[in-house]
Amino acid sequence: MEELNLIQKITVYALPVLFAITVHEAAHAYAAKRFGDPTAYIMGRMTLNPLKHIDPLGTILLPMIGMLLGGFIFGWAKPVPINFGNLKNPRVGMRWVSAAGPLANLIMAVVWTGLFKFAVSVPNYFSEPLALMSQAGIMINCSLLVLNMLPILPLDGGRIVESLLPPRLAWRYARTEAYGTWILLGMLMLGMLSWVLYPMVRLLYTLLLSVFFVH
Repeated sequence: MEELNLIQKITVYALPVLFAITVHEAAHAYAAKRFGDPTAYIMGRMTLNPLKHIDPLGTILLPMIGMLLGGFIFGWAKPVPINFGNLKNPRVGMRWVSAAGPLANLIMAVVWTGLFKFAVSVPNYFSEPLALMSQAGIMINCSLLVLNMLPILPLDGGRIVESLLPPRLAWRYARTEAYGTWILLGMLMLGMLSWVLYPMVRLLYTLLLSVFFVH
């Protein structure tokens, strides 16, 4: 999409980004309620209304900077409030609540891949815009999936690791959460985040296309 100008890129990426972050957060909220914590539901976060999940910095500004600079598109939504102590089985519940967001991104990546195949298989006046938006949807959801599965707290991958560790190690690991956001921002500023994530994102992107376009 290098040939697109900034306004065109924003138009192409806006809907996939909003869907990606909204469904991701709503999935966390649904899983939390399913496993015993209604906090997010009570606070109105178990919804597909993107306005409930948008963070001005993480959802709008940083992705726009990424598009402008042509680098890795990095961002986040407002975290869904979860009281892990309310879960029926806190360790198992934490694992599934944390996995719900990345799983939602995987499902959305599959859906966007199907739309991309439809766009290129049935040429008409809206095929090119749909194809571009679908490519953006695949890439955004693959990126969010891989990013959130990094074993760094407070990311979902970090929560999953914490839920799998023995209690004593889990407690020590949980103490690293205070530094997790700074680690991620440092990796982003130094260009390390793209170096770590891009190969895995590209692999997942290629695998999805190969499954849908197999002859």
